[in-house]
Amino acid sequence: MGARFPFSAVVGHDDLRTALLLNAVHPGIGGVLVRGEKGTAKSTVVRALAALLPELDVVPGCRFGCDPAVPTDCPDGPHDGGADRRPARLVELPVGATEDRLVGSLDLERALTEGVRAYQPGLLAAAHRGVLYVDEVNLLHDHLVDLLLDAAAMGRAHVEREGVSVSHAASFLLVGTMNPEEGELRPQLLDRFGLTVSVRASRDVPTRTEVVRRRLAYEADPEGFAARWAEADRELARRIVAARDRLADVVLPDAELRRIAAICAAFEVDGMRADLVVARTATAHAAWRGAAEVAEQDVEAAVRLALPHRKRRDPFDEPGLEEEQLDDALQQGAEAAQEPEPEPEGPDDDGGGSSLPDEPSESTSDGQGAGSAERSHAPAPAFRARLLQVPGVGEGAPGKRSRARARTGRVVRSSTVDGAGLHVVGTLTAAAPHQAARGRRGPGLELRGPDLRLSVREGKEGNLVLFVVDASGSMAARQRMSAVSGAVISLLRDAYQRRDKVGVVTFRGRDAQVALPPTNSVDAAAARLRALRTGGRTPLADGLLRARRVLAAERVRDPRRRPLLVLLTDGRATATGTGGDPLRDALRAAGLLAADGVASVVVDCEHGPVRLDLAARVAGALGAACVRLEELSADQVAGVVRAARAA
Repeated sequence: MGARFPFSAVVGHDDLRTALLLNAVHPGIGGVLVRGEKGTAKSTVVRALAALLPELDVVPGCRFGCDPAVPTDCPDGPHDGGADRRPARLVELPVGATEDRLVGSLDLERALTEGVRAYQPGLLAAAHRGVLYVDEVNLLHDHLVDLLLDAAAMGRAHVEREGVSVSHAASFLLVGTMNPEEGELRPQLLDRFGLTVSVRASRDVPTRTEVVRRRLAYEADPEGFAARWAEADRELARRIVAARDRLADVVLPDAELRRIAAICAAFEVDGMRADLVVARTATAHAAWRGAAEVAEQDVEAAVRLALPHRKRRDPFDEPGLEEEQLDDALQQGAEAAQEPEPEPEGPDDDGGGSSLPDEPSESTSDGQGAGSAERSHAPAPAFRARLLQVPGVGEGAPGKRSRARARTGRVVRSSTVDGAGLHVVGTLTAAAPHQAARGRRGPGLELRGPDLRLSVREGKEGNLVLFVVDASGSMAARQRMSAVSGAVISLLRDAYQRRDKVGVVTFRGRDAQVALPPTNSVDAAAARLRALRTGGRTPLADGLLRARRVLAAERVRDPRRRPLLVLLTDGRATATGTGGDPLRDALRAAGLLAADGVASVVVDCEHGPVRLDLAARVAGALGAACVRLEELSADQVAGVVRAARAA
C-alpha cells in the first residue's frame, strides 16, 4: 500500500480539519460527521488523520489494545506487564457490516474444535484508542449506528451474544461521512455526533487549480509527495500531543460557561448534550491554541461546529447556521457572560448544587418540528403520521418501513436450505445428540454436513412510496388542500425517517404530471409540494395511469424495492381522456394497479355533512385500505394501518 495523502497537503476544508484535530485532542467531544457532495475529499482527509495520532503503548498479545499503564477490566486480562509500541489504527466500518462484525461474536473455531465458548472481538475492539471511520454512515442500519454511538459515548462496548457476556474498553475517535443526496440521518442520530461539518468543492479557480496540482503530484509519486509534507505533518502531530497534555489544565470560566448556555438556549436545542459538547470543544480549542483558559473565540469556534446539525429538528429544515441567527445568539451569549457572578448553591439549597448532569440528556426531538404549516404552499395542520406498510416480507434496500429478509437483520430462526451465515446454536444443537453415535472422544464436536444450519435474518426495508395527490378544484374549493398538504408533508417526513424512495404524482385540469420523479431526497419532494398548483377538473384516471407508468419504470431500475402507492383524493372524477365516464375509467385504472400487485392506501379527503364515499369505491378497486384524512394522525387513532390485508 502506498503512502496516504498527507493531512497537511489538503487544500481548504478548514472547518473539517479543525473538527478532526479537536477530536484528536479531546475524544470526549463525541466524533465528527462530515456532510458533503461526492468528490470533495472527505475520505482522503479522514484517512490522513490517523497518521497524525501518537503511537500507542499496548499490552503484548492483547486483542483489545489495552494501555499497560492504565488498569482495566479486559477480557484478555489479567495482564502480566510489558509493552509493545504500535501506531494508532484507522478501522473502517463498511456499510454492509453485520452486528457480529461490529461488536464481535462467538469464536467459531474454538467452539467447533474445542467445544468451548469464547469471544471473537469485532471492529469496536480493533478501533480502541484509534479512529473508527464509517463511510456513508447515513446508509448504515440504524441499529448499528446506535451501537457504535453508544460505545463512543460510554467508552466501552457490552456484548451479550450466544451465551457470551463480554464488556471491553472501546474508546475511539468516531468519524462518519455522508452524501446528503443519498438520504439524511434521523435527527436523533445526528444529535449523537459531537461535531458536524459540511464540505463542498471550492468555486475559487486558484483553489481548484491547486487541488488538482497536488492530487496529480501525489498520484505520480505518492512516496515522494508524502515526504515533502512529512515535516508539516510531524508538527501537527506534536501539537496534538502538546494540546492533550495541556487539556486537563485549561480553565473554563463561569462567564464563558454562561455564554455557552445562553447561545444553546437561543438556538432552542433539545437536551443538554449541545451545551456539554460546546464546552468540551471550546476547551479543546483553547488547548490547541496554547491558552490557559477558554475565551470568547474558543466558544464561537465550538458553536459553529457543534450546533448546525442540532438546529435541524425536522427533515425539511435546512442544515447549517444562518449568520444573522448566529450573530443574535452570540450577542445573547455576550450579555450572559457579562452578568454578575451568581452565588454558588450548596447541596442543601433548592437548586440541588448540580450545574451539569453526569451524562448528556437524550434528545427529545422526534423529527416532528413545529412549523410544517409554513413550509407548504398554504397553512397546513400538523400530523403525526401512522405507519403505512407493504404486506408480506420483501428483499429490498435497507430501511425502516416493511418487513424484509436481510443479511444483516436480527436472526429469527435457523434453516437447512436458505439463510445468510452459519447459525451456531442451531448447528451445535443439531450435532449434539449424535456425538456418542459418531464415536467422539474428548473436547470438540464431530460435525457432519446435515448438521449445518443457516441463519435466517429479518430486518426492515425501505420502499418506494409514490404519493398520488388530487390537486384539482374539487379539493381546493372545500379548502381541503391545506389539510392534504399537511398530510403529505407528514407522510414525507415519515418516509425520510424510514429511508424510503419517494415520488409525487399530481393530477388536475386535463392530465396528470410527475411532480417529483422517485428520489431519495425528500427535501426535493417538500420543495415541489410547496410549489404545487391547484384548481381545475379532476382527471383521477389519468393520475392512476401515470402512477402505474412511474412504478413500471422503477420496477425495471430497482426490481427489489417494493412500491407503496398513497392516493390522496375525495374520489370525485370529473375529467377523462377517453371521453367516457370519469369514475368508471378511474375504477378501471385502479383495477390495473391492483392486477400489478401494487400495495396501496387511499386517504379519503372528502369533507362535509353529505358524503358520497367515492374514495372507498376507488380503494375497493385498488384492493387497498381506505383511511380518512384525519385518521393519519397517530394521536387520534391507535394501531397500525397496513397497505393491504395479508391473503
